[in-house]
Amino acid sequence: MAYQLGAGSLRELQGVKPQLVAVVQRAITLTTQDFSITDGLRTPAEQAELMRRGATRTLDSKHLTGDAVDAVPYINGRPRWEWPPTYPVAAAFRAAAVELGVRLRWGGVWDRSLNDLPATAEELEAAVQAYVTRRKRAGQKSVFIDGPHFELSAA
Repeated sequence: MAYQLGAGSLRELQGVKPQLVAVVQRAITLTTQDFSITDGLRTPAEQAELMRRGATRTLDSKHLTGDAVDAVPYINGRPRWEWPPTYPVAAAFRAAAVELGVRLRWGGVWDRSLNDLPATAEELEAAVQAYVTRRKRAGQKSVFIDGPHFELSAA
């Protein structure tokens, strides 16, 4: 099934860096799971409010510079923050990023470039589990993972 970005997603992409917008636009044509861009460029006040609510762990977000988007699976007419449908979205972002030569970091596996992760949704799910295991073995009691988050990366 072919998906397309809705009006809300297009609004959220205003102010986002062009190379990331290109990845989003390509990913929506590749995905097997519809998604919506629920967050693109944020103001410092929006970021502070998200921090206050516990929805983010930083005031220094890549969203503040247009270097990040949140692509949430869109199911039955609304965004759904659930892991299983997040993996095909991440696979589409990976494929688009590789195709376009844009380096991305994904909130599912913070310590590696999405471009260097495996290609399929199933393999990405295993990569998230491996990341959580690595962080816990390193002594981190809770591991922050953010499946809908995609950001431009230098490495």
